[in-house]
Amino acid sequence: MTVHIYNTLSRSKQPLVPLEPGHVRMYVCGMTVYDYCHLGHARMMAVFDVVQRWLKARGLRVTYVRNITDVDDKIIRRAVESGVSVRELTDRFIQAMHEDTDALGIERPDLEPRATEHIESMQRMISRLIERGLAYQDAAGDVDYAVRSFAGYGRLSGKSLDELHAGERVEVDAAKRDPLDFVLWKRAKADEPSEVRWESPWGPGRPGWHIECSAMSCELLGEQFDIHGGGADLQFPHHENEIAQTEGVTGRPWVGTWMHNGFVRVDEEKMSKSLGNFLTIREVLKQVDPETLRFFIIRAHYRSPLNYSDDALRDAHSALERLYIALRDHAGVPARLDWQHPAAQRFGAAMDDDFNTPEALAVLFDLAGELNRGGDVQLAALLKGLAGTLGLLGQAPQRFLQGAMAQSDKEWIEQQVQLRADAKKARDFARADGIRAELLQRGIQLEDKPGGVTLWRRA
Repeated sequence: MTVHIYNTLSRSKQPLVPLEPGHVRMYVCGMTVYDYCHLGHARMMAVFDVVQRWLKARGLRVTYVRNITDVDDKIIRRAVESGVSVRELTDRFIQAMHEDTDALGIERPDLEPRATEHIESMQRMISRLIERGLAYQDAAGDVDYAVRSFAGYGRLSGKSLDELHAGERVEVDAAKRDPLDFVLWKRAKADEPSEVRWESPWGPGRPGWHIECSAMSCELLGEQFDIHGGGADLQFPHHENEIAQTEGVTGRPWVGTWMHNGFVRVDEEKMSKSLGNFLTIREVLKQVDPETLRFFIIRAHYRSPLNYSDDALRDAHSALERLYIALRDHAGVPARLDWQHPAAQRFGAAMDDDFNTPEALAVLFDLAGELNRGGDVQLAALLKGLAGTLGLLGQAPQRFLQGAMAQSDKEWIEQQVQLRADAKKARDFARADGIRAELLQRGIQLEDKPGGVTLWRRA
C-alpha cells in the first residue's frame, strides 16, 4: 500500500510520492542545545523516529536530516552565565541529547548538521534574497526579510498579513521597514563572544534562526525534498519563514509534505517552567524505564495532544507489560515479518494511514491475546517483528518484567520479598503464603527459583 500523510500545508492527507522514486528525503528541525531535552523534544524525536522506521519497513530508502542549532541568543546567554565557551556548552548538551535519545531507542539521523558548520551557505542564501529584492539591511545593521514582498506568506499557518499586522507574535523593532519583517543576519554586538561572530558582506555578525534550517536542508537534501517536520510550535513563525526564504530564492515549491506533531501537556496544562511542570527526559527516566516512556509517546497519534500524568505513565507501563508477558514463553523466538498475515496487513494499513500508531498497537494487543490463549511461535515472531518497526519489544521479556517496575513500587516489593524469606526461614509458612497472596492481589506474580525468586506483573 501507499503511505498517506497529513500535509499541514494542504490540510489533507495525501499519498507520499517521493521526488526520487524509492528514496524519501526528510528534514526535521532539531534541538537548540543550551539545556537538557524535555518531554516535548522527546515526543518530536520519537515521532519522526517512528516515521523513518516505518518508511524503511515499507522498503523505501530514507535520508533523514535533523539539525542542531548551536548558535542562538539563548545559547550565548547561557554560556556567558555559566562562564564557559559557546562550544563547550553546546558540546555538553549535544552529548546529553544523544544519551537521552539512545536511552529511548531513537535512532540517530543519517545527518545531524550543526548550524555553525554551514554559515557560508546561509550567507549565500541571504545574498540571493537581497538580489531578488526580498531582503534588505536595516538601520541597525541587521539584514531583514521583507515579508510583504513574498506573495505566499501565511499559507502554512493560515495567517493573513492583516492578522499578523494586528500584533500576533510580531517583533517590534524601529530599525525595520515593517514590523512583520524578520531577521536573517544579526549584526555583532560588542558584548558577545568573538566565537559567535563571522565576517559577512553586511559586517561581522551571525545568522538568524530561520535562515539556518533553510540553508542546511537545501545544502544537504537539495532545493526540493519530500518531508519537512517538527513540533506544532514551529509551524509559525519558524516554518512559515523557512518557506518564504527558500521559495524566495528558488522561485518554486520547496517541500512535498509538511508534518507537525502535537503538543505535550502535563496534567492537562501547558508544560512550562513558569508553571513548575517542566519535565526533562532525565527527570522522567528516574521514575520509569525508557521503553515505557517511548511506548507512552507513540501510543497516541502523533498529531493529537499528548497529556503526561503519573497515572497515564503507569497505565502505559502496565500495557507494555501485557505485551511482554505474552512473549514470556517465547524469549528465544526471532522476530519475523509476514506481510501476508491478516494481522500484519491490518497493522500495515494503520501505519500507512498517517502513521496511526494507536490502531497499530491495537493489532499488537490482539496478537498478544492470541498468544496468551495458546498461540504458536509464528505469532510470537510476528508480534516481535511488527513491534520492532515501532522500536518496541526489543528486550528479553524476563529482563523487562523483572526490571521495569516503577522505583516507588520496587522498594515496597523488595521489602515484602524479604519479609516472606524471613517468614519461610522461621517456618511461618502461613505468613509467607499471606505475603505472596498480597503481592498477587497487587498484580505481582512471584515464583521460587533455585537461588532466589522471580517477579513479574500479571496481565
